[in-house]
Amino acid sequence: MATEIVVPTVGESVTEVTVARWLKQVGDAVALDDPLVELETDKATQELAAQASGTLSEIVAPEGATIKVGGLLGRIGEGPVKQAPTPTLPRSAGEGGAVKPSPAPAGEGRVGADLLARSGPAVRKAVAEAGVDPAQLKPTGKGGRLTKADVPAARPAPAPAPAPAAPRALGPGETRVRMTRLRKRIAERLKEAQNTAAMLTTFNEADMSEVMALRERYRDSFEKKHGVRLGFMSFFVKASIVALKEIPAANAEIDGDDIVYKNHYDIGVAVGAEQGLVVPVVRNADQQSFAALETQVADLGRRARDGKLTLEELSGGTFTITNGGVFGSLMSTPILNPPQAAILGMHKIQRRPVAVGDKIEIRPMMYLALSYDHRLIDGREAVTFLVRVKECIEDPSRLLFEM
Repeated sequence: MATEIVVPTVGESVTEVTVARWLKQVGDAVALDDPLVELETDKATQELAAQASGTLSEIVAPEGATIKVGGLLGRIGEGPVKQAPTPTLPRSAGEGGAVKPSPAPAGEGRVGADLLARSGPAVRKAVAEAGVDPAQLKPTGKGGRLTKADVPAARPAPAPAPAPAAPRALGPGETRVRMTRLRKRIAERLKEAQNTAAMLTTFNEADMSEVMALRERYRDSFEKKHGVRLGFMSFFVKASIVALKEIPAANAEIDGDDIVYKNHYDIGVAVGAEQGLVVPVVRNADQQSFAALETQVADLGRRARDGKLTLEELSGGTFTITNGGVFGSLMSTPILNPPQAAILGMHKIQRRPVAVGDKIEIRPMMYLALSYDHRLIDGREAVTFLVRVKECIEDPSRLLFEM
């Protein structure tokens, strides 16, 4: 008996996946838990393992196909099968590689026409207004005729979708590559943030001298005890939580006409991976020690770059921190991560002259940026938030007392 390979439930709000790559081909032997196929969602790519041993007897969904959760991908048979070619998408497949349904048999249209001919004019009018196929209706009238009660409530037929624009011709030295599902989703979410939020950015700068001195003083002993380097991210996570507790709107989201205030602190840490920007989430960050934060951030970053994050690790953050400084960015305006209300941008540490009292000194300085949704957060609150982060970074002892 064949075992069906179906699309599993792969995370909140994910309803379909794209078949990125088959790791087995028809006729290949399959052992229990063998990786069979890579599935790409709008958040991550993950492997689907075999739920039975046998032979891959059929591939139903070819590479590039878009399949709903619960949909059939292929089958595993009990014995060897004759090698068959992997199906490929027809050139007329829609965007994203969705498999188009086969056209109805010609006889089906004839059945519908005969059914309408036997029915009265009022029924024929109702069928036309409802925009339904009469062959799909179940007649309940005498002699197998349709009645108006058999026709769904009249509704306007959907307008035909506009034909997609033809791709432009490629010039010398140009190549065309299909956008990955993850990249398309990143583009959609960034555009959504611009279209729906009243997004503004406020700036400040922080003197990194005290944090850098602490790191230098305890670097070796911290790494020896905890097995992880003491970085800057744990300081900024801690400082952000102090600010979030004072400005709860920065940890909230808009849901319809309501504001949902979140009494937990799940901090997303943006990571630039090869396949695109991803934001793994550190859960209950307010309850974590510096060592626990550094360990989780290092692990999430490593697995993000290897494409090994799970969908759960990419979902449900309440606030995001992004560090463009690792790429050399001196200043930027980070874009919101919907539905979150704010995002903190860290930048490159640069030694420059600053006024300290009545003196000019060279200090390691970092520009900070807070992008926020003005629908939820007022300018005074945004400035206060960034000032609190600055104060905690310039005087790290405040973090001990959440001041």
